[in-house]
Amino acid sequence: MDKALRTPHPNVVRTATAEVHDVIKQRILDGHYQANEYIRETSIARELAVSRTPVREALRELVTEGWLEAIPHHGARVVAWTDDDAREVFELRMVLEPMAVRLASGRITAERLARLESLAGDMEALVELVESDPSVRNDIAFLNHDFHRELILASGNHRLASVLENVVRTSVIRRNFGHYDLTNLRRSMRHHREILEAINADSPEWAESVMRAHLLAAKALHVRTNDTAEPASPAPPRHTLEQDPQQQ
Repeated sequence: MDKALRTPHPNVVRTATAEVHDVIKQRILDGHYQANEYIRETSIARELAVSRTPVREALRELVTEGWLEAIPHHGARVVAWTDDDAREVFELRMVLEPMAVRLASGRITAERLARLESLAGDMEALVELVESDPSVRNDIAFLNHDFHRELILASGNHRLASVLENVVRTSVIRRNFGHYDLTNLRRSMRHHREILEAINADSPEWAESVMRAHLLAAKALHVRTNDTAEPASPAPPRHTLEQDPQQQ
């Protein structure tokens, strides 16, 4: 396989489809694939030395998650991430995630708290490797998603968790850690630790306030680094995901 499909951190278990999914998504984050650019299934399969099946499934997942959009008779292209999208996501998170950690403070199990502590420790270790191995940012992003997901599930409110799952899955990973310098990464890790400290102390107000500060810092960084310029939409590929005669 292409070196892009490297062995991930041990806490990040990947299937073939997930590996392709993550490579495409990271390329979107890195700007390798631009807004409105079509993603060619055949090219991806050839480049990553995988069959067409995991590529096709990965593209469908990315459409479902909002990274790509399916254009009838043309295929899948990168969705433009606008300022309005970012504003809506942060507005939702600012209301719902502090509420989730507030609830988690009184409901978290010892097992889930231990998982969160482990995730926090793994991320902290990876942050210290960033300068020597920038590729670990991708692992940090996945672990960060798991950390936020565990916090949300700890709320014990299934409806709240359901609403937040899609929001966090999109925004946490899309908030590319490539934009974080070492100071910002370490600050984010300190927020994680303080949230856990507050939850462990059964202090819902403290946990809620730290999560709010955590999100405000992320929002501020996004505003500083977001590039709103979008290239013109390129011509669609010759074959679609459904119509390509070489599909396997």
